[in-house]
Amino acid sequence: MDDALRRALGGLSLLYALVFLVACLLHAGVVLGPLRQPVTVPAVVVESLCCAAMLAGAYGALSARPWAWDGLIYTHAGALSGVLLGILAVAFVPGAPAGTGLVWYHGTIAAFLAAGLAAAFYVSRVRR
Repeated sequence: MDDALRRALGGLSLLYALVFLVACLLHAGVVLGPLRQPVTVPAVVVESLCCAAMLAGAYGALSARPWAWDGLIYTHAGALSGVLLGILAVAFVPGAPAGTGLVWYHGTIAAFLAAGLAAAFYVSRVRR
């Protein structure tokens, strides 16, 4: 079971990295079809870091590195903290765009990252 969950979380980490990359491009001013966001440099920085973290976690998990479980915990926690920072920015920063799509995105990705973090914590406890 550990192996299947590790591979699943690794694959999901790749998907999350892609989501963060798209969000980064949108906040950098790139228009992707009907999706557009105003240029927000702090969001670009945070989403770039979240993307890099998720890629590192995916690498460790999919290549079965000895640090894979710790890597999944750290990368999910780091990306989740970045998403929570985005939620706070949308809620409290004056002039921050607070569209429904942005609120939906932050809430959804936060829920998925929290679930992945919980799964990685669970397996790390079971493996001891």
